[in-house]
Amino acid sequence: MTSAPPKLRPVRPRHAASLVIYDQRPDDLYVLMGRRAKSHKFLPDVYVFPGGRVDREDAAVTPLAPLAPEIEQMLSRPAGMAHAVATAAVRETHEETGLVIGDVKDDTLLPDLSRLQFIARAITPPRSPIRFNTRFLTLDAKHITGGDLGGSGELIDLRWIPLSETHHVPLIDVTEFVLEEVDRKIKRAMAPMPREGSSVPLFTYLRDKPFIRNFDND
Repeated sequence: MTSAPPKLRPVRPRHAASLVIYDQRPDDLYVLMGRRAKSHKFLPDVYVFPGGRVDREDAAVTPLAPLAPEIEQMLSRPAGMAHAVATAAVRETHEETGLVIGDVKDDTLLPDLSRLQFIARAITPPRSPIRFNTRFLTLDAKHITGGDLGGSGELIDLRWIPLSETHHVPLIDVTEFVLEEVDRKIKRAMAPMPREGSSVPLFTYLRDKPFIRNFDND
């Protein structure tokens, strides 16, 4: 009689941050997105927002301007994560798009975190060998302070896409969820942006199926 193979424990998600930069124009709300190359191990050949994992060094970066207190409070669970998450979002955006949010001195990015908003959170499915616990932040494009759209080349076909046309490019379910939140809370202003004391929507998976709930950011 053979015993059943041991059940593998899910990989622990790494902390990550993504920045949704939007531009309100007369005809539509535009969002900055790019396509990941087919060679990527994680989410190949789909359109995403700039972002990536939180590095240990992000916690030690001195910002040009800190997070708004209410946003810092919402991002501070687990304790001390707020600054690192926000810095990672701005840093990854600079690396992947070439855009500056803050200032660059002696080749060092000094991030301006003061205009960031917190809109959603998502956790990769337990079955995935690569997992992230991602906080999605937003920024109005008018607060971009410099740089030219280009970046490292990690994102291909980097461009501004009208929100009403994002369904024409390949997306994953998490990105669709965040775009729906942007449409509801920013474009149509049908619901308020999360504030201190409120919860943010969490996109996760229950029995391998997408599951969305409002969840305190712990």
